[in-house]
Amino acid sequence: MSRVAPRVHQILATLGYGDAIGNEVLGITRALRAAGYTSEIIVETADPRLEDLTIDYRDVVDELTADDLLIHHFSLGSRASRTAFALPCRMMLVYHNITPPEYFLGVHDQLVRQCYHGRRELLPYRSRCDLALGDSEFNRQELEALGFPRTDVLPVVPDFSHLETTPDPRIAAAFDDEWTNILFVGRLIPNKRPDNVIRYVHAYQALYQRKTRLILAGSYGGFDTYLAQLHRLIADLGVHDVHILGQVSNEELTALYDVADLFLCASEHEGFCVPLIEAFHKRVPVMAYAATAVPATMDGGGVLYDTTDPRRVAALMHATLASVSRENTILASQDAALDRLLARDFPKLVRDFVAGVLASPRLPAPAVAPDFWQQFRLADELEAVRQTRPAAFRALPLPPDAGTVADLGHRR
Repeated sequence: MSRVAPRVHQILATLGYGDAIGNEVLGITRALRAAGYTSEIIVETADPRLEDLTIDYRDVVDELTADDLLIHHFSLGSRASRTAFALPCRMMLVYHNITPPEYFLGVHDQLVRQCYHGRRELLPYRSRCDLALGDSEFNRQELEALGFPRTDVLPVVPDFSHLETTPDPRIAAAFDDEWTNILFVGRLIPNKRPDNVIRYVHAYQALYQRKTRLILAGSYGGFDTYLAQLHRLIADLGVHDVHILGQVSNEELTALYDVADLFLCASEHEGFCVPLIEAFHKRVPVMAYAATAVPATMDGGGVLYDTTDPRRVAALMHATLASVSRENTILASQDAALDRLLARDFPKLVRDFVAGVLASPRLPAPAVAPDFWQQFRLADELEAVRQTRPAAFRALPLPPDAGTVADLGHRR
């Protein structure tokens, strides 16, 4: 008996809690199931809070067939990604961009390798996927420049439910006063240039308003070296009242947007940048550096700047913060941009893209190494040894090209 609808699953390396990719995956799942498709989320790892929504990629390799469609979320190369490539299913790729590895040189060697190899692993998908989607026009253009023959945009439609919560009262107690609060939300990593945000706030403190504080909210896990560099910069410049909070809860994040007078972004590389839209939603004036996907994400809202001169950026900050009428004009532009984004029929876009792929002629079967599945089974067995018999795993001999014993569990 034929199925009522084909199975359309999603596969990705990691399902994170509250991040842009994770929210999009959950939104696609809702759209697919509402349309009558059988749809699961297949992962390599998942946040413990979301594990019950997922299936391990190793558990589906014998079940998926050429009649199924995989929506493959590509952000970094991974074992799940390489396995997805070899499966017989049709494939629709959703590209979330990969930060150029040079941003992490001297700061995070492992991420340099991951980004470099991730960008290389993307290229074979040009002939593997039936359709390649960017989650922004910037990402679509990158796919096109890489030679993907069929591209389109599946926009990020943010879910603001995580901000519809009771604000943490400790944030208001600490920061809701007569001081000016400059906020940046995002990981403290080099491509997002929190160092420039610090420089701009220092100039604003010196030239316009001493009673100004900077609040940086976002994870810096794995970037201890870069965090130390930021602390050194703060000390060298003499910037006062810089608060580096690390990763925050939804209640804290909501409260931070509530007390913010200005959202300041200096990022040089973004595939979309969801916090910009969160700030729009919370009606915080936004100033952002006009690079990569940021102008398209802002879509005419907020204030874009194209200089890295701290004095000039500080002057723009002052012009925004010193005029109530200018602030209201900025907020109105953000409201209009957010309305345009939310007016897009995301479920219909998902349904249309899926229907188009399922109706298209089949591509040739993916070309993989003859021993791929043998190596897959061996790697699976090796991972089982690593988890259940760690002492035996550490006693295994190293292959000539292995860096450490720990690398063995991650090689294909």
